[in-house]
Amino acid sequence: MKQLLLASVLLASTAAQAQLHSASEITAASARKLSDAALAACQAQGKAIVVTVLDRGGNIVSVQRADGVGPHNTEASRRKAYTALSTKSDTYLLANAARSNPDMQNLTSMPELLLLGGGLPLKAHGQVVGAIGVAGGGGSLPDRACAMAAIAAVPELDPLTP
Repeated sequence: MKQLLLASVLLASTAAQAQLHSASEITAASARKLSDAALAACQAQGKAIVVTVLDRGGNIVSVQRADGVGPHNTEASRRKAYTALSTKSDTYLLANAARSNPDMQNLTSMPELLLLGGGLPLKAHGQVVGAIGVAGGGGSLPDRACAMAAIAAVPELDPLTP
């Protein structure tokens, strides 16, 4: 009887483990690499930015800023990253969709979302593992370009698809 009970417990724990899946995580080192690449890409164009990297749970892993960036850009970069993470979308494309689709216009009134380009989800093996947000580069497209350059600099992340 004890053997049968033990076998049942082992079988149940094996089944529970089978339901869990492993996932990639954004590490402090990868967040620094992303931030450094975004800062360098913008600096090469004469732009000073703030870059925020979030993990899959929306926790800040890294915030880095160039000298001379306006204070509002720190919060903007965080909110762009949060928007990209929570919607699993490029914030530039999301902003355009919200402007043209009446069913999506309510997104502009959500307190934490910021529908401006510069936020991108970070994916590894097809799964969202975090997000990056860039602000202060002179507009949505320059911010987005610096975020895209950052992702391209980290080979462990999935490349962006158009």
